[in-house]
Amino acid sequence: MKLSYKAFDLKLKYPFTIANFSRTSTPIMLTQIEFDGHVGYGEASMPPYLGESHKSAAEFLTKVNLKQFSSPENIEEILTYIDSIAPGNPSAKASIDIALHDLLGKLLNKPCYSFFGSIPDKMPVTSCTIGIDSAETVRKKVLETSDFNVLKVKLGGNNDAEMIGAIRSVTDKPLYIDANQGWKDRHEALEKIFWLAEHGAVFVEQAMPKTMIDENSWLTENSPIPTFGDEAVQRFADVEKAQGVYSGVNLKLMKCTGIHEASRMIKKARQLDLKVMIGCMSETSCAIMAAATLAPLCDYADLDGPWMTIDKPFQDPELKDGKITLSDQPGLGIRLKDR
Repeated sequence: MKLSYKAFDLKLKYPFTIANFSRTSTPIMLTQIEFDGHVGYGEASMPPYLGESHKSAAEFLTKVNLKQFSSPENIEEILTYIDSIAPGNPSAKASIDIALHDLLGKLLNKPCYSFFGSIPDKMPVTSCTIGIDSAETVRKKVLETSDFNVLKVKLGGNNDAEMIGAIRSVTDKPLYIDANQGWKDRHEALEKIFWLAEHGAVFVEQAMPKTMIDENSWLTENSPIPTFGDEAVQRFADVEKAQGVYSGVNLKLMKCTGIHEASRMIKKARQLDLKVMIGCMSETSCAIMAAATLAPLCDYADLDGPWMTIDKPFQDPELKDGKITLSDQPGLGIRLKDR
């Protein structure tokens, strides 16, 4: 197997602002694995706040030796090796995982979702994210989301009420709330959650800092809507730690090293009676369709990356009734744009 990679900057339609930072693009590392006349595509999306970069990804990928494996079919053995090369680097590791799954699907002439028992008809709607912004820009963003049935709203700044007011002035769509650890006082957070529930909020994600375990547990116990851990849930071991602290977990391939570990996390969450959401960073259709292979196994999906970005190397996924359509093509079913 031959591995290659290329650095890329994914530009955003709007500056993306959440409780603790803002950016206009996301560093991406696009990977390819070639074997027996087939090519598998992968992707590392690396928002700077997570600590990875083009440089760190290249340094990690340089250490990867796939030539020692005769075939991608023993994918678990390969991924165990990938994870052992160096600590951290979850997005770079995810890029290998995604490319291997895409390659294996093409070799076996099967869509990737079939590996995990996903049923396309059980695909949940995907939300479209509205970042923190002025009321005027928020209204403009919302009016551009006509293909989506649910909005994910970033809060935790200093204009939460203004954000919700602007959204409700133009739509009554259900809202997924993500405070990105922006609320620090549990009583104030609970008051906001009750108010948000009255305004159509379905759940709230990472309301308080992940280190405030007792406060998050108290909030979950008293909240009128489910709570989800996001920043608090990175890899498999974190799922069990979320029990009793949150109602559910938000999984992202870029946090947990890819499809393989995410599938294990979903099974573990189900065993613990936790709700499951699968989310994304600012990603191309490559990583989004990788996450979409697992979305039918989840309660909620937030896989809007391709619709929030411009100048993309892959064609956008098909969206029908607010749901991503899984392709029956071998692998992930992603298609390169004609350039």
